[in-house]
Amino acid sequence: MTTFLQSLRNRLVLLFKFSWRQSLITTKPKPIASSRSGPLERIPPNSWDSHMHVVNPVKYPLAKDAQYVPKQHLLSEALKFESTVRIRNIVLVQPSIYNYDNSCMLDALRLLGPQKARAVVAFDPNTTILSTLQEWHSIGVRGVRVNLHSVGKTMDASQLGIILHQYADMIRPLNWVLQLHVSIATTTALEKIVPQLGVRVCLDHFAQPALPENESPYSTTGNPYLLPGFKSLINLLEQKDTFVKMSAPYRISKETDLCDLEPLAKELLRVAGRTRIVFATDWPHTRFEGLDIRPFMEKVLEWCGEDEALIERLFKSNAEDLWDVRV
Repeated sequence: MTTFLQSLRNRLVLLFKFSWRQSLITTKPKPIASSRSGPLERIPPNSWDSHMHVVNPVKYPLAKDAQYVPKQHLLSEALKFESTVRIRNIVLVQPSIYNYDNSCMLDALRLLGPQKARAVVAFDPNTTILSTLQEWHSIGVRGVRVNLHSVGKTMDASQLGIILHQYADMIRPLNWVLQLHVSIATTTALEKIVPQLGVRVCLDHFAQPALPENESPYSTTGNPYLLPGFKSLINLLEQKDTFVKMSAPYRISKETDLCDLEPLAKELLRVAGRTRIVFATDWPHTRFEGLDIRPFMEKVLEWCGEDEALIERLFKSNAEDLWDVRV
């Protein structure tokens, strides 16, 4: 009897070992939750970041009149960042700290190629010739940036009209974009100027609205049309030659949850989200380095609700239209 029980015990041990080994082969492991999963999975493939910068002060010295001195932010770092937020394509934008020297940005553009990137340069319209623009166009440049806001420069409507017409005349043959970093107060003048330019215009960072810090008619009612310049901005969007970048909320909002920006953002999406609003990260968030942009991206997706077609336009197709990507 003892021999029988011992034999039975040995058989059971062998059976257990066999079953355990088989479980190692056939049982699929439970997936580990990714730290990058969640709301950002709604961002469509081949999306575009329509506004970001590369900065290398060591290799490419800053302009003497640079308003600030940023840390080094290389192309390799930019691409690593973009991969974490599910974005494949980028638009390199000339920062004010380099003035008209586009070398840093253009070298990065050459490394990427026009299949994955576009760029927006800055140049002096009085000294730049068409052949230079054509050369830049061949490597993926599709716009010129006029940056008044970063350098604290103001112009009256007449001065603004003259300079914008000068740029428009130069870029029109190439079908480039005239990108403006100006305050929303400028839209009153732009409402009359833009229809005469014959080029597409893109306004940086929600058109740089001045959101009130304390209680105001806007903050209590949530009506963005009470903000100075907002009605003119909407009129520009309805004229169909103006785009707006949904970007850099930290340069505008006074609230960490962006509740003061939300009414304005939602109205922009309602009016032109499927046609002329484009998303951008504003990486590396100069003067706000180290900021995590993912909560903003999640908030933008929240503003879109369940409208997946709107998300596709905002993160991809509108940018393809704006930056001359479509074949």
